Amino acid sequence: MVMLSPPTDALTDGHGRRIDYLRLSVTDRCDLRCRYCMAEDMTFLPRSAVLSIEEMGDLAARFVARGIRRIRLTGGEPLVRRGIDTLAMRLGALIGHGLDELTLTTNAMRLADHAPMLADAGVRRINVSLDTLDAAAFRNITRVGDLAIALRGIEAARAAGLAVKINMVALTGLNEDQLLPMLDYCAANSFDLTLIETMPLGEVAEDRSDHYIPLHQFIAPLRAARNIFPIDKRTGGPARYFAVEDSPVTLGLITPLSDNFCATCNRIRLTVEGRIYMCLGQDDHIDLRAALRDGGDVDGLIDAALAGKPRAHDFHIERKSRPAVARHMSATGG
Repeated sequence: MVMLSPPTDALTDGHGRRIDYLRLSVTDRCDLRCRYCMAEDMTFLPRSAVLSIEEMGDLAARFVARGIRRIRLTGGEPLVRRGIDTLAMRLGALIGHGLDELTLTTNAMRLADHAPMLADAGVRRINVSLDTLDAAAFRNITRVGDLAIALRGIEAARAAGLAVKINMVALTGLNEDQLLPMLDYCAANSFDLTLIETMPLGEVAEDRSDHYIPLHQFIAPLRAARNIFPIDKRTGGPARYFAVEDSPVTLGLITPLSDNFCATCNRIRLTVEGRIYMCLGQDDHIDLRAALRDGGDVDGLIDAALAGKPRAHDFHIERKSRPAVARHMSATGG
């Protein structure tokens, strides 16, 4: 286990933004093949190319020593990673010792088996990716998923005392009729809901422009049925938050294409290969794996990554356009 020095200077990027949030991808693998996220026949990293659970724990601890206050475990699907329980327990032990919160994003397909462990590790809330409540549409979007399994996982999380937020990607022609049912489902279960525009990351079989819909259009049926009001909620993340008339649900909107959200970015991403990506929508990265294994200057590389963090991404979706970056979302962590 790495021995930690006393906290050094706070993590600040070259644009003066305070970085206190680490998205830690524990695997690029996933048990679903969502159309907007992955190719149907994905090639994943060999085991030799990825960090061990101990190495991920060591790097995460270094980041906490440097001022990271929140860690989110991502993938791929983090719950397919062997040893995820060991990592969650180790990181959970940092809560109250530099770390304020440990969270996780999941597709819920394995959540029923892991929810009690997550609660025991100190996780108090999770995000669940769920784009529809229609079983046939769920199978179509995910190619292989069973909605009933995901819903059982969500219920297990609630039973374990985890707060759940649903993340729903807006997809014209696939789930644009599902917003009001999803809102009602969230209200009935005391979940919050965040809507996300699809992002042009990695080659997929379909042209993303066929399914892209800006959120102001996607929420039009909601605005026709109920008033929504902006609220003064800030997390440092990309979402803008709204209250919904006659509903307990807090609605978040993430608009990487129709309304750039980068000005207040407070996060950095560490992949399962040990690469820091300074921006989800840029290819620039710095590799920590060799330095970690060879006793190199990991902190110096972290500082170099922050100095090179760009002001904003370069997302756009046009007919037949190439993705903003070649790597898939699962390679970086959502």
